[in-house]
Amino acid sequence: MFTLFLLLLFFLCRLWIRGLGCSFFWWRASSASAWPPSLGPTTWSRTVWTTTWTWRTSWIWVWPGAEEEEELEGDAQDEAPPAPKTPPTPKVTYKAPEPMGEHFFAESFDRGTLDGWVLSKAKKDDADEEIAKYDGKWEVEEMKDSKLPGDKGLVLKSRAKHHAISAQLLRPFTFDTKPLIIQYEVNFQSGIDCGGAYVKLLTQTPELNLDEFVDKTPYTIMFGPDKCGEDYKLHFIFRHKNPKTGEYEEKHAKKPDTDLRTYYTDKKTHLYTLVVNPDNSFEVLVDQTVVNSGSLLTDVTPPVNPPAEIEDPDDHKPEDWDERPKIQDPDAVKPEDWDEDAPAQIPDEDAVKPDGWLDDEPEYIGDPDAVKPEDWDEDMDGEWEAPQIPNPACEAAPGCGAWKQPMIDNPNYKGKWKPPMIDNPNYQGVWKPRKIPNPSYFEDLHPFRMTPFSAVGLELWSMTSDIFFDNFFITNDRNTADRWASDGWGLKKAAEGAAEPGLAAQMISAAEERPWLWVVYVLTVALPLVLIIVFCCTGKGQLSLTSLQEEFNEAGRPNRHRPPPPPPPPPAAAAASSGPVTVAAVRVALSSLSCSCRFLCAAGACSVSLWLCSVETLCS
Repeated sequence: MFTLFLLLLFFLCRLWIRGLGCSFFWWRASSASAWPPSLGPTTWSRTVWTTTWTWRTSWIWVWPGAEEEEELEGDAQDEAPPAPKTPPTPKVTYKAPEPMGEHFFAESFDRGTLDGWVLSKAKKDDADEEIAKYDGKWEVEEMKDSKLPGDKGLVLKSRAKHHAISAQLLRPFTFDTKPLIIQYEVNFQSGIDCGGAYVKLLTQTPELNLDEFVDKTPYTIMFGPDKCGEDYKLHFIFRHKNPKTGEYEEKHAKKPDTDLRTYYTDKKTHLYTLVVNPDNSFEVLVDQTVVNSGSLLTDVTPPVNPPAEIEDPDDHKPEDWDERPKIQDPDAVKPEDWDEDAPAQIPDEDAVKPDGWLDDEPEYIGDPDAVKPEDWDEDMDGEWEAPQIPNPACEAAPGCGAWKQPMIDNPNYKGKWKPPMIDNPNYQGVWKPRKIPNPSYFEDLHPFRMTPFSAVGLELWSMTSDIFFDNFFITNDRNTADRWASDGWGLKKAAEGAAEPGLAAQMISAAEERPWLWVVYVLTVALPLVLIIVFCCTGKGQLSLTSLQEEFNEAGRPNRHRPPPPPPPPPAAAAASSGPVTVAAVRVALSSLSCSCRFLCAAGACSVSLWLCSVETLCS
């Protein structure tokens, strides 16, 4: 957004400088020698010519490339060569990525099979029998709207089912002196209502059996997107081992500050990357842009290291502990004239019944036109009564019924007396249990040294099908990961970008999905037109074209009703004098400069309006 602002500022500065050039041209054009002979001597024809030239120049600066287009059109009309054929847009050719450096796992699915992957045959313990099985379907296929023929991936095919699939690494990953980089691609082809697309790095244990992979299978890291309702998440969770007890506890990284909504709704392929470094720092990237970063020591919840002291669970507050900061003044006495029984409101003794008040008329009467229903049973329904309506006699009167004086606040009302509050001389503060050393305290300054993992798995539940996964990669070298991303996701990005419609098509498509955008488009077009009319055609003290034309005619033409002018002065005197033509020319130049500035303001408003409209359309 800041870059866009700088571009707009630079653009408007160039436009303003061009406007000064237009105004100087107008001033130059006020002398007869500066006009093309074909325009004739009339001021009106000169004004039309200069106005047309200025608007054309401003248009060129509002829309870069217009000048070249006009020149090309003029040449085409003169020479009329055959129109060249537009070459076809080159297609992006897909080639399966190949790992070029040290890595622990690489999978592009371009073989078209699930070789090396294991489908879970287990059941979920805490689920109903109907959905307890991990029987969700997986397929290796191209995306439904693939822009790269031959590019295949792993697709979650079932909705409202448990899915579990995993694969062994080439060798276990050990956290030592090199970073961990894991990255993979996700495309929510059908959007996402409620479900996840995260991966689990399964902890290396003797009990690890990929056939029995379930939600409770121990993992070292869980990473990836997850969404339900309007809660858009990008998980980074690691299980930390307590060095004293040997128990594991999940540590959740802080939430990203970036709005993640677009990654779930645009139906594009996005690259998710996690980097964990030996210095305990971490980075979460989407499409190779950092969306979250921090430290394993300070930016996870709960913290890796427990507090050194805790509250004593056996400590109890003494019975005589006084936590009251204020108390009632025990020496205060109620004043003798304090009347606690005085009412808060009393009748207004100065009020007088309005003239014409109908004391004998009720405010409501029974509807004389009402008729008892035929099916009314007085034994069952009781005696029938006509519904009440406002009394017509009261419409012209100030009121009906018994008149009563209105109530007003009682000036003598004081309410119940209470002693004033004073500082409590025995106040001891808010009681807290005493602190004792934490028996479970430990200090782990290297949480990066996590438990090794030996497999990668997807254990998911989703209410939306056709989630596309591709190009899983695990390594300890950042350059190798970037090369893999460039060869895989980079091709997808280029192909999807080449297939995107133009700005106009995107704006129309967005308006079809959101009809209210048509209002934005209409205002975008109408607002600059109104501004141009206001800036260029209105304003107090502005010289009118008619008055300027008359002044030019008076100054530049002989008048038969006045004596002939004296003979022309010598050249030196003529150069030194500023006759009426020069004065009028200066006034024209000033007026032209004013109109030019106004037009530039309108053109700038038009440009900003178009930019904002485009950004709004694309971002929405």
